[in-house]
Amino acid sequence: MITPRTLKGFRDYLPAVMIPRESMMQIGREVFRSFGYAPIDTPVLEYFEILTGKGSDETDRQMFHFTDNGGREVGMRFDLTVPLARFAAQHTHQLGTPFKRYHIAPVFRGENPQAGRYREFVQADFDTIGTTSVVADVETLTVINTLLERLGLRRFTIRVNNRAILSGLLDQLGLAEHTSAVLRCLDKLDKIGVDAVDKELRQSAGITTEQATQVLRLAQCKNASDSVGAADSAGAAESVFQTLQDLSMGHEGMAAGIERLQQVYSGTLAAGVPADRLRIDVSIARGLDYYTGIIFETILDELPAIGSVCSGGRYDNLAGLYTKQHLPGIGGSLGLDRLVAAMEQLKLLPQASTPAEVLVTQFNEAHRDDYLALATHLRRGGLRVELYPDAKKLKAQLKYAAEKGFRVAVIAGDDEWQRGVVQVKDLHSRQSDDVAYAADAPEELVSAIASCLEQTRGAG
Repeated sequence: MITPRTLKGFRDYLPAVMIPRESMMQIGREVFRSFGYAPIDTPVLEYFEILTGKGSDETDRQMFHFTDNGGREVGMRFDLTVPLARFAAQHTHQLGTPFKRYHIAPVFRGENPQAGRYREFVQADFDTIGTTSVVADVETLTVINTLLERLGLRRFTIRVNNRAILSGLLDQLGLAEHTSAVLRCLDKLDKIGVDAVDKELRQSAGITTEQATQVLRLAQCKNASDSVGAADSAGAAESVFQTLQDLSMGHEGMAAGIERLQQVYSGTLAAGVPADRLRIDVSIARGLDYYTGIIFETILDELPAIGSVCSGGRYDNLAGLYTKQHLPGIGGSLGLDRLVAAMEQLKLLPQASTPAEVLVTQFNEAHRDDYLALATHLRRGGLRVELYPDAKKLKAQLKYAAEKGFRVAVIAGDDEWQRGVVQVKDLHSRQSDDVAYAADAPEELVSAIASCLEQTRGAG
C-alpha cells in the first residue's frame, strides 16, 4: 500500500475551503472587469532564461527548474509579473497600449513553508502596461481597496512608498551600487526589528554606521496606522511628506519621488479610499529587483503577522529585457491562498461544504421520477439544488443537510404528493411552510424557496 500524503509545502483543499476560495476568485474577476482589466493566461513553464535574474537572488534560489526531454532549461513561474513582461513584449503589436490585464493562476516557490505560505499558491494579478500615468498608480490602489471590501474585509491598511525616494538617498550617500542589498535588508524591518536591520546593513550590505543611520532614519518615516479618524491620518501623512522633504536636501531624484508619492496619495483619497486605510511607509522595500517606483503592501489589521495579502508596485524597465519598446507597468497581486488562510484564522469563511443551498429529500422510491423532475424544475428556476440519492428517514437526511451547510430542505412524502404541495423548511429557523407545486407550474415553489433563501442569508 502507498501511504497517501502531500508534498511538504503543498496542501489539499477540501470543499469547506475550496468553495469560498472559488467564490473569492469570482469576486476578483468581477472587480477586475469592472475596472476594465481583460483576462489572459500564460504557461506554468517558461524558458529558464525568461525567469532567472528578474526577481531577486532569493527567488532564483527558490525557483523550481529542470531540463526537459528536449534538452531545454525550463522553470516554473515564481510570480505572474515576469511572465506578463514576456507576454507584453511578445504580443504588444496585437494588444496596443495601454493594456490592462488580470490573471488568476498558481505560482511556485521552493521556500520554507509557514503559516499562510505554501510552495504552490494562487495569485490574482492585475496590471496596466504602457503608461507612466499617476492615474494608473492610483487606480491600482483603488482596485485593492474595492477588492478587499468586496471580499468582506474592513480592517486593513494599504502601506505605500516610492522606491525612488530611497534610491535617491542611496545615490546621495554614494551607495547606488548597494541598492539591491539595502532594499533586501530593509524588507526585513517588520520581521527582525531596527537593531537587527542596522547590524545587517553594516555587515551584509557593507555600508558604514553613519550611512546605515541615515538610511534607517528615512525608512522609519511613516504616518501612524492607528489614528482615530481619516482627518488625523491625512494630517499625519502631510507631516511625513514634510519630513521627507527636509531629508531630501534638494536631491532631484528624492524630490521627484516624494512629489510622485504625494500625487498618488492625494489621488487615491480623491478616488474614495479612506485616509485611515492608507499609510505612507518609507520602510517598504519589496524584495524584488524589478520595482522602480510606487510600491505597496496590504496588511490585515487583525492579523499582521501573516504578512501582506496584496502587494505590488511600478516596474518601468522589466519588459526592456525582452524588447526595445518602452513598456512601463504598474500592478498588484492578491495572495489568494494567504488570504484564505488568514480568513480561516479570523473565522470569516462561510461554514458550508456544498455549493448547493437547497436539499430535496427523498422518502419513497415509487416517487423517484417525481423527485428528479422537482429538482430539475428548481435548478431551471436558478436555484442550486442537490437531490438526496436514497430514500431514507427524514432525520438522517436533515442531519446530512446540517453537516453540509444547506440552507433549505424541500420535503415531499406521500401525503404532500397527494395534496399537490411540498414543505419548504428553513434549516436556520426550523420553520416549515406548505407551498403549492405542480410539475407544469413550479413558479410559486421557486419563488417561495428564493424568498426563504434571502431570509436565511440575512439571518446567517
